[in-house]
Amino acid sequence: MKKLLIIDDSPFIAMEIKNIVTPEGYEVIAHARSGEDGIRKYEEFRPDFVTIDIIMPGIDGIETAQKIREIDPDAKMIMLSSLCDEDTMKELEAANLTHVVEKPIEAERLIEELTKL
Repeated sequence: MKKLLIIDDSPFIAMEIKNIVTPEGYEVIAHARSGEDGIRKYEEFRPDFVTIDIIMPGIDGIETAQKIREIDPDAKMIMLSSLCDEDTMKELEAANLTHVVEKPIEAERLIEELTKL
């Protein structure tokens, strides 16, 4: 079973992701509500995949993803955001974060990105 870490300050979104991925053979091993906690949980659990909200209190999702990449250059991450404007997309591309799913989350789109990874 593929292990997934969710980094998102919203418990509602975390539950939504869990409900989407569990029937597809993924196990949600942890939910972090901040980037700092997400980094700690990544180190602890070493998941196969991570979903990261871009806008969170504390360090944002892009910085969180960059710090996870320092720990594991091969980390497989999907960025989640309701702000997929041109500037955000350029910032993600510059950080080599190319797997993005817009909120509200469409189940098929999230599974498609997980499959690509």
